Amino acid sequence: MLNHVRCVLLFICLSFSGIPVSKAQLPIIPQPKEADWDTGQLNISRFHIIHDRSFEQEADLINDILSNCQIRVGGSNATQIHLIHDEVQNPYRIDGAYELIITDKIQLIASNRVGIFYAIQTLRQIIRDKNKGQIALQKCHIKDWPSFKIRGFMHDVGRNYQSLDLLKEQIDRLAFYKYSVFHMHLTDNPGWRLESKIYPQLQNPEVTSRKPGKYYSQEEFIEFFEYCEDRHITIIPELDVPGHTEAFRKAFGLESMNSSEVQQIIIKLVDELCSLVPADRMPYIHLGTDEARKASEIVEADFMAPIIKRIEQNGRTYISWWHGIKTPGDSLSVKQLWAKAEPLDGHPMIDSRSNYVNHLDPLAGMYRLYSQQPCRVEHGDDLNLGGILCCWPDNRVDDERNILKQNPVYPSMLFYSDAIWNSRSKNDYEHWAIAPEDDGFAKLEDAVVKHRDLFFSGIEFPYLEHSHIPWRMIGPLDHGGDTKKSFQVENELKDSYNINGKVYSWWEKPVFGGTVHIKHFFGFPSHVQEKVGTVYATTSVWSPRNQEVGFWIGFHNWSRSGGRRGGPAPQQGEWHHTQPRIWIAGKEILPPTWENPGLGIKTPEIPFSNEDYYYREPSKVHLQKGWNRILVKVPNSKRSFKWMFTCIPVEWDGINAREIKELKYSIAND
Repeated sequence: MLNHVRCVLLFICLSFSGIPVSKAQLPIIPQPKEADWDTGQLNISRFHIIHDRSFEQEADLINDILSNCQIRVGGSNATQIHLIHDEVQNPYRIDGAYELIITDKIQLIASNRVGIFYAIQTLRQIIRDKNKGQIALQKCHIKDWPSFKIRGFMHDVGRNYQSLDLLKEQIDRLAFYKYSVFHMHLTDNPGWRLESKIYPQLQNPEVTSRKPGKYYSQEEFIEFFEYCEDRHITIIPELDVPGHTEAFRKAFGLESMNSSEVQQIIIKLVDELCSLVPADRMPYIHLGTDEARKASEIVEADFMAPIIKRIEQNGRTYISWWHGIKTPGDSLSVKQLWAKAEPLDGHPMIDSRSNYVNHLDPLAGMYRLYSQQPCRVEHGDDLNLGGILCCWPDNRVDDERNILKQNPVYPSMLFYSDAIWNSRSKNDYEHWAIAPEDDGFAKLEDAVVKHRDLFFSGIEFPYLEHSHIPWRMIGPLDHGGDTKKSFQVENELKDSYNINGKVYSWWEKPVFGGTVHIKHFFGFPSHVQEKVGTVYATTSVWSPRNQEVGFWIGFHNWSRSGGRRGGPAPQQGEWHHTQPRIWIAGKEILPPTWENPGLGIKTPEIPFSNEDYYYREPSKVHLQKGWNRILVKVPNSKRSFKWMFTCIPVEWDGINAREIKELKYSIAND
């Protein structure tokens, strides 16, 4: 296993380019509970690690990290690095508490290996000024501990297989941000992705509708498990039954899941899975049970009972989705909550409500991850285990990196890591879809952007600093069912307008964000109560010169699940089927050329290509020197799923966008 650790996360030391040390440039994600920063710094060109045998693996990891930063071992002026086995303040009694003290030496203190590992991740985040065989660390005293036991991320590799290389890339980042769980949704309608040697027909290409022949051998699963384990990440494997079982039923020629024969097959598959890794290392088995809605999937109420019993006989804890099947007599299982589910009395819970990355806009969606209180408690306990962030790109994905390109996986990972490590003092539901009014979000946003630039070079990271962009807004104006209807706002900006005897004025307060949810599609608190109408938004952007810049512009943000939810897709020549429009510096900006125009909702086998603003070429816009007014028209109709818009200037390198620092924004110059 040591070889796995020795290649862990060395991307950090390959990313720096002489960034000076200062308090403002020491963003740690997740933010530590207590951090006392000194004004001095420790410069390191040589090092010597002092540790006992229990931390030998962690000492090797530090050695590799610093050696890859060209810091040498030993010498008369070597900085001492002490790995100290001692108790650390840990009020919630959850593994992972640590102290990091940097003076003229470095001390990493914890009661166990996972605490030292987390201290190393914090140490790595504050390395600066890598240059000519020397690094700098700001002197500090950090005390930190997790608020929840389960801090997880889930991928649906049943619908869309991902290679182990791509998964390992993400596991390295999960470890860097102190996640503790990887939930592996291994089976779904398109395929059964974990090899079974007792039922090899499950891997038959003829029963796999997407990427036939792509699955994880048992040997690959064990190797990947050890890769995660070396990074203190526990795998929760999920075999989803009795719903989501098209591939399973094809493999056995089944017309119905509701039989004792099927029960015995699943029991044997559970036994086989449990035989791969001991219970003390893989303590959970997840069996889904949600969305068993088809006649072929509906089972008797006690169908799961003998299967649950076998899981317990194997020394594991049973997890199922809630809402899913509630089995009579089951009072101990862990329930993973989704959608609007409430906890089930007496059952431990994992919170995945509103944690679906595939539904998140890359910009405004981060408000929800920042503002939510996991499990709706201030810290975890025996019933409130934590939360899991889930990525469900239900539709076919041909190029596996499009999962990261078309879903804000890495931005979500960073924003959620802070909430699940630290929790929140309250569940700020009012700001799940509206920019938070405190400065906490802006502070974390600044840290995320710095991490994006430091640690995600050349990797899909669709996020820009945007929460400062102001908009004046007016409406909804009554379009009488005609979303193409124009209003006087398009011709002249005035304080108010008399339209058919009704006076409309601009909203009293500005609205902020590169993306604005006018009314949220899941019913979160939003800016308007009406369901239809036309809203206008305006702001001004200042440019120091005449120039052509790219703009992210969008009016929908597809959810990447369940087909094309909110379809049909726009026809050529329109931004969206509700006919929105946008003008910048007096010129209307026309929509792109769509690669899949006019597709209906039920098109899950046609991959997304350029539908969303953040993975297509930005629109080219000419900005004049000085202030440039932006006016956005956003109609909505009864058949539209999302009422929103995105407008933000960007620098684009073909993979990622960056802020254009020289531009400024104001609503006072409209």
